Parts: sequence; C-alpha cells; structure tokens
Amino acid sequence: MKFMKLGTRPDTFYTEEATRTVISDAPTDLIIKINNITYLIHKFPLLPNCGLLQRLCSNNADKISIELHDIPGGEEAFELCAKFCYGITINLSAHNFVSAFCAAKFLQMSDSTDNGNFIAKLETFFLSCILAGWKDTIVALRSAVGLSEWSDNLGITRKCIDSIVEKIFTPPSKVTWSYTYTRPGYNKKTHRSVPKDWWTEDIADLDIDLFRCIIVAISSTCMLPPPLIGEALHVYACRWLPDISAQENSAKNRQILETLISLIPPDQESISVSFSLRLLSLANLLGASSATKTEVIRRCSALLEEATVSDLLFASHSASNDDGGDEHCHDVDLVVAVLESFLMAWRRQSPAADENAQLLISIRKVGKLIDSYLQVVARDRNMPVAKMIYLAEALPDVARPNHDDVYRAINIFLKEHPYLSKADKKRLCRVLNCQKLSADVRAHAVKNERLPLRTVVQVLFFEQEKGNSKTSSRVAAASDELRSRADEKLRRSASTRSRHKVAEADKDEMNTKHSLESRRNP
Repeated sequence: MKFMKLGTRPDTFYTEEATRTVISDAPTDLIIKINNITYLIHKFPLLPNCGLLQRLCSNNADKISIELHDIPGGEEAFELCAKFCYGITINLSAHNFVSAFCAAKFLQMSDSTDNGNFIAKLETFFLSCILAGWKDTIVALRSAVGLSEWSDNLGITRKCIDSIVEKIFTPPSKVTWSYTYTRPGYNKKTHRSVPKDWWTEDIADLDIDLFRCIIVAISSTCMLPPPLIGEALHVYACRWLPDISAQENSAKNRQILETLISLIPPDQESISVSFSLRLLSLANLLGASSATKTEVIRRCSALLEEATVSDLLFASHSASNDDGGDEHCHDVDLVVAVLESFLMAWRRQSPAADENAQLLISIRKVGKLIDSYLQVVARDRNMPVAKMIYLAEALPDVARPNHDDVYRAINIFLKEHPYLSKADKKRLCRVLNCQKLSADVRAHAVKNERLPLRTVVQVLFFEQEKGNSKTSSRVAAASDELRSRADEKLRRSASTRSRHKVAEADKDEMNTKHSLESRRNP
C-alpha cells in the first residue's frame, strides 16, 4: 500500500473531555463545532488555506464560533485538514484519502486560496499512487461508500472503477501487482502463472452497487468470456451470502441476490448448475420477486441434466420435524419447479422429443437423476407421501428405460415410514410399472412384505406371462411366499375374531350372572 507523508511538526493536538485543542503559546481564537466535538484552534494558519473559513470569519471578530456539522468525513477528516494547515505530520493512504479529499474540497483548500494547498497534493497522490495500484484503488473505492454523493460528484468513484476495469483486462501474464486469491488447493509458490480469475476476490469486497458498476462495465465490452464473469458472481455470492437465514438482514441480502441474478450473462455456460440451484434456493428463502425466481428456474432447467443429486439437496425453509425439532426435510418443491420447467422446454422441442436421439438421452439423464434424488429424500421421515408421488409421476414414461430405481426409492420410503396407511401405500406403488422391473428386482419384490399384496400380485402376473423355464421356479417360490403371507394374514384375522368371540361370551356370561342375582335379590 502506498503512503504520502506531509508536514514535519509533531502532533500537538490533545483532548479534554469533548474538546480538541492544540498546544500553543498563543490563545485560541477560533471555535469549530463538528457533531459532538469542539475544536479550539487558531485563525492563523487555517484561514490562509481554507476559502470557506475566510468567508465565514469576514467580520474580524476577536473570537469566532462556527458549526461545520455537514463537513464530509466528519471530525476525523477535518482534523487532517487542520493538521495540514499547522504543518503537523500526517500520513495519507487509500484508507483516508477520500474523506480527506472531500473535506478539503468542502473547506475550499485549493491553489486559488494558497499555492501548494492540500487539494493539489491530494490529487497528485490519487493519480500517481492510488490509481496506479490494484489494492489501493479497491480500498479507496470501498472507503467512498459513506461519502458516495461527494465522491461521485468529484469523479473519485468513476476514476477508481475505470482503473479497476482497465487492470482486469490486463493479460494475466502481465499482472505484476499483489492480489488476493485463496482458492482451496492453490499455492502461489507452486503456481507461477497468474490465474484468469485473479481479480474476483478483491472486487468481492466492494458494496453491491459498486460491484454492479464494475461487472456492467466489463460485460459491455464483451472482452471476457461469460464463465469468467459468472465466476466473479459466484465469488461475490460466497462472500456475502454464505449461510444465511430469512431473518438475517433480508432486505439487503435480497438486494444482493437480485442484483447478482440480473448480472448473469445470457450464455447458458456462464454459471454452473450447482450455483444456479443455490441462487434459486436463496431466492425462495429471501422472498425474491417472481420475475427473479422465474429467470433462475429457467436457467436451472436448461442445465438440469448436468446436475448431481448433491446439487439438488437443499433444506426446506418451511417444514420441520413433527417433534418440533430444527431439522428440516428436503426442499422437494424447488426440484419440482425446475423439473416442470425442464419438461415444458423438452416437450416444445421439434421433432417429437421422444423420437430425437439427443433429446432422448437428455430426458433419460434427468430421469436417472430424479430417481436417484427420490432414493435420498425417501429417507426423510418428514417427507409427505404426496410429494414423493408427485415428483415420481412428473417424468414421462420415456424417461425411464426401467423402473428399478423407482422401486428402490419406494422400498426405502416404505421402510422409513412404517406407519403409512394402506391407501397411501397403494397410491405410492401405482407409480411402479412392474413390466419394467429387472428379474432381480422382481424376485426381491415378491418377497417384500412392505409392498401391498396388489403390487406383489402384479409382479407375479408378469412373471407368469413371461412363462419361460428361467422364471418358472421363481414364480413357484414367489407364489408360495404369497400364499404364506396370505395365510398369515388369515391366521391373524381368525385369531382376532376368536378373541372377540371369547370376549363376547365372557360378557354374556357376566350379564347372565348379574340377571340371576337380580332375581334372587329383588
């Protein structure tokens, strides 16, 4: 970081309660009030350097009191200007340049007031040192946020942004300045070449409005590939929207999110499907506009076949455990919305989607993904059966060359939800097409006591239809298993009826005894 040192005298300012004054043999004759601080200082040497103070002290009174509550940068910036006038040593850097420059402009410390004045020295430092450096420019721009109106009007913001954009366009091989790059696995000592996205982490420290200005300026030139701009958006999201909740400064977070989404280049490959899905989850959490959600869903659906199951796993923002715990079930609604958008676009393709080889590959990739996802969410004991059924039925028949994965998902769901009603079990198992089950899965199904008998019968019927020597023994074994299960149910039913009859007989006997006793003792 570059510094500029001005003045040679030692610092003689000191504080007494809420008053700042300077050690001097001469009595103070100027009172400056800024917010809660009062400065007791001297007209000379301030007036020769400050055009504003010259006008405010034109009545030649012995002691003058002035209020400067609206000075940009407040008392700290004013004190830098005052120390410059006294010749006291001050150190200027990108951290305090903006406030000092704005305060000097406010006080009119220009060369027209006095040669070699503060503004001229600050401008030289800004142009030759701050704008020449990468991190200095970033720091100066960050410090301008609290003085945005002044820094915009004085051209500081625009010059900083232009300098940053110019350096971003510098070929990586010619980057000689220091930058921040903390990607996992990256080591500057072992990587001699500068990464293409070397600039993304430093600009991620900026306020969202300044970040937007830089990205818009970059995008307008079409000089950088869209995925590189997408990476900058991803880094910014990781910096400002890591793990947030709906109650956590939602208005500011929503502004950041919607701005990032608006900055995504139109190219499909500009951001990954994983990042797209995360943006959608955040949009749902933060209550983004419907237009924003629609745009993100469209992007997610266009990339859905590239997704993995882990990309789809997001905690639901509304559902919680029945026991009142904090664990949330999976956000199936998010996946449904993306899948429906994908299917809508898929069906619009021409020629007929199910006759096009490439489109058939695409839909089957998505079908495999959704069935694998179902096997994961089926383990969630809070997962409503209606959502499982809806998502399983959403895929067209052509998406599944076989139903083995659907069977596995249903079996997991039945295992994790042992108290599911018979009606719900039947509804869930209607999703299965028994003719699309492999021989091994059919063999498992006929012995699966979790399945409704109706489903097992369907599997057996298909096995008998096959009617070949390879399946005859399996059918016989399955039939025996089915009879065994039926007999067991009959035995349980008979036992229950028998218990009911015994109970009724005991009740009749007690009633008879009570009646006889009543007759004996009228």
